[in-house]
Amino acid sequence: MSKNGLVVDGEGWFVVNARESRWRTEGPLGSYCTFEGKRRFPQLGINISVLARGEAMGMYHRENAQEGFLVLAGECLLIVDEQERRLQAWDFFHCPGGTEHIIIGAGDEAAIVVAVGGRGRGVGGGVVYTVSGLAARHGASVERETTHSAEAYETVHADLPRSRWVEYRPGWLPESG
Repeated sequence: MSKNGLVVDGEGWFVVNARESRWRTEGPLGSYCTFEGKRRFPQLGINISVLARGEAMGMYHRENAQEGFLVLAGECLLIVDEQERRLQAWDFFHCPGGTEHIIIGAGDEAAIVVAVGGRGRGVGGGVVYTVSGLAARHGASVERETTHSAEAYETVHADLPRSRWVEYRPGWLPESG
């Protein structure tokens, strides 16, 4: 248990409710839960992102590993290979390795997106933050291509507190029936 919610610090199996896990808030990049502790999951990354209108899941990028995104609620704008596509609840986006993409909240209500991706993508994670005029219109593009996440997110993180771990905030996820 941390001051911001439950954190796993071991290698065995576990069960945790997303509302009890710790979350991270990224300002213009929304909020998300990774379910991970100090040690990242070695093979699979998974998170739940909550995105208000205009909040992006990150910066426009491509990576070596495949990813999958399922919109559980709300609406999003997917920018993929310099094309726009609207996503709504229950739309699934399969993203093969090497595909440039980003997802941005686009509805009146927050979007909830589950993201899953492979790990072990090579040196530096195999992520390349690429320049996109379309993503730039939404504040989700780097000005210059880079493989360094610190450089890609430098201006986004400049005004945020050093620790962005937070407790789950009621209303981020729909109540279960």
